[in-house]
Amino acid sequence: MKGLKIVFLSLLLAARGGIATAQTLTDSTSVKNDSITWNRELEGVEIKAQRQLIKQEIDRIAYDVQADEESKTLTVLDMLRKVPMVTVDGEDNIKVKSNNSFKIYKNGHYDPSLSKNAKEILKAIPASAIKRIEVITDPGAREDAEGVDAILNIVMMDGRRLDGVTGSVTASYNTLEHPNLSAYLTTQLGKAIVSLNYGYGGMSAKETENINYAERTYVSSGNTMKGQNNGTNPGYIHYADIDASYDIDSLNLLSASLSGYFYKLDVKGGGTTQMFSPTNNLLYGYSNTYWMPGYNHHSWNGRLDYQHKARREGELFTLSYMLALTRQNDQQESNYTDVQNAPFNYTGMLNDSHERFTEHTFQADYVRPIAEGHKLEVGGKYIYRSNSSHTVQDFYAATPYPTYDSQFEHTTQVAAAYADYMLSLGKWSARAGLRYEHSYMKGHYPDGSDSDFGRHLNDWVPQVSMKYQINDANSLKLEYVTSISRPGISYLNPAVVSSPTQVTFGNAELSSSRKQNIYLLYSYIGRWLTLQLAPAYTYLNDGIGRLVYAKDDVRYQTYGNLERLHRWQFEGYVQWKPFKTTTLSTNFNMCYDNISNPSLDLQQNGLSGFYYINGSQQLPWKLRFAAFVYGQTGHTVENVYSYQRSWTQYGFSLQRSFLRDDRLTLRINANNLFSKYNHYISCTTQGDILGYSDSAQRGRRINFSLSYRFGKLKASVKKAETTIENDDVVGGITKGK
Repeated sequence: MKGLKIVFLSLLLAARGGIATAQTLTDSTSVKNDSITWNRELEGVEIKAQRQLIKQEIDRIAYDVQADEESKTLTVLDMLRKVPMVTVDGEDNIKVKSNNSFKIYKNGHYDPSLSKNAKEILKAIPASAIKRIEVITDPGAREDAEGVDAILNIVMMDGRRLDGVTGSVTASYNTLEHPNLSAYLTTQLGKAIVSLNYGYGGMSAKETENINYAERTYVSSGNTMKGQNNGTNPGYIHYADIDASYDIDSLNLLSASLSGYFYKLDVKGGGTTQMFSPTNNLLYGYSNTYWMPGYNHHSWNGRLDYQHKARREGELFTLSYMLALTRQNDQQESNYTDVQNAPFNYTGMLNDSHERFTEHTFQADYVRPIAEGHKLEVGGKYIYRSNSSHTVQDFYAATPYPTYDSQFEHTTQVAAAYADYMLSLGKWSARAGLRYEHSYMKGHYPDGSDSDFGRHLNDWVPQVSMKYQINDANSLKLEYVTSISRPGISYLNPAVVSSPTQVTFGNAELSSSRKQNIYLLYSYIGRWLTLQLAPAYTYLNDGIGRLVYAKDDVRYQTYGNLERLHRWQFEGYVQWKPFKTTTLSTNFNMCYDNISNPSLDLQQNGLSGFYYINGSQQLPWKLRFAAFVYGQTGHTVENVYSYQRSWTQYGFSLQRSFLRDDRLTLRINANNLFSKYNHYISCTTQGDILGYSDSAQRGRRINFSLSYRFGKLKASVKKAETTIENDDVVGGITKGK
């Protein structure tokens, strides 16, 4: 596999050299293709420019979804694997620029519910409803402090003319009994344009089957725990989104949206646990069964924007308000049987947890062109964020056992102001900004179990980027970005949740952390070849990380501002069209991570990589064949204690479109045909506990999908050009990250 990758990349670089030579041919016929003009001395031959998939601007890289023929039946999550600087692993977890620190926009606006459950929602949204996917690599001072290194912007279909109703309907089903249904509709009602999106996804017991095996050796005693667990979590998810805009007049626009999701799972399973002495004698053992009779989660957010355009071209004033709500109920009941000499005296337990999150955000933004090539943006924001949790743990025992009951409330208030300056002069463009934030965090214990506390924090956040357009095809960009992350309720909640082998609790004293990034991007965008190479360095001094320790052969876990990170990374994207009907592409990154905890004198480092290789071929009879392979290589550092081993997945697809304008598309794809399960192995090599865990999930599947597009409407809901985005929280109520 390694040799194949080297040969593949060598061929692409050789092709790039050939294309560069071809550009020197004499003038005769010119074909315009976005940012580059191709000249050829040809007679009697018609030359057609091919639509580029990739476009780069100073602050973003855009992937043209509609120019990709496979988009007719793929989901948005499938398309993300093709986007530069985006990786989607085998468990559908998304990273941007090799980081979890990103947020998701929809049509240029932050969508909290989408960001919190991205992998479930994006795998249900059809790519045919998407115009392009943007990776905003330089968010600017307006957003840098909000805890992100990048923004993933999902732009829905749009156009310029209104002449009806348009939409799409997509249905799919796979051999693991997973149905997906979705519908997207846009229409005009007087001076208002309305867009509606609804989706349903089902998760079967067969698809969600998971098998886990773990071994833990406790350093102090030398005893080894061996545990095996099998479980399923069938359920369903509903998501919906409504966007509307109303043109008051030519200078004033009102826009609004409401979106969210709800899912419910029937989690159940069981397994065995055994503890052995250093001489391999059985010390104790037991079997357990568990289920979650009341597990549900829902998140909703609404937004309202008013935008005023001044007479001066490009001058804008925007007022925005956003409300975000998340509610999670988690009940888990466990029973213990076949108990042998176990160090606990209960036969089961019931954990009942309720978490609530509410956020109000008010924002004002003003954009003013100063002179040709110069623009200034200023603004302010106020956020009121409220978290609360109530955790009850009951134990079943022959003798009375105390009930554990914990309540905790946490509020954060953030006041921020920023200024952003943008410059564009000839081949040079630049952006520089500064943001100031004052935040006040307060903790309250309604049950009186501890004293209330409060903390004031002040942060100055600079950022700067500069781009040089070498020629029509080549460009170079350098940027420096600082970001801040604040703890969410899951990390802050001090409630103690116990099991026979593990105790977990949050840390109410956590504070914000600061991360700094330096990033260089070289880009070549040609007619047949697109090449992007991006080395980067990341530094984090007070990151929020896990604190794991052992006591009496029980694993304890909490959190602290204790991690220091040095990351050197290299990302690349190559897309080559050797023939008109053939496309080859690869999206890859390599990272060297060094994570340390100075207080514990622990350090973990490793070199790892992630790759996605895709090939697509147009066949006769309007058939299109595609094959792909992606995976993780090397020593992927998870934290100061553990790392993850390599894994690989693969698949292929065949699709065909029917009817006028290819409105109906049928697709069949197969994944991991020769592997019933995908294995993800994590090794713990440092700390009080050593060992490994092997998590196996269903791999082999065949999927059938059908997509139908209808209508002629070529308009989209108008959006205010600036609005609210918040995503500075880590460890909140989320499922997707």
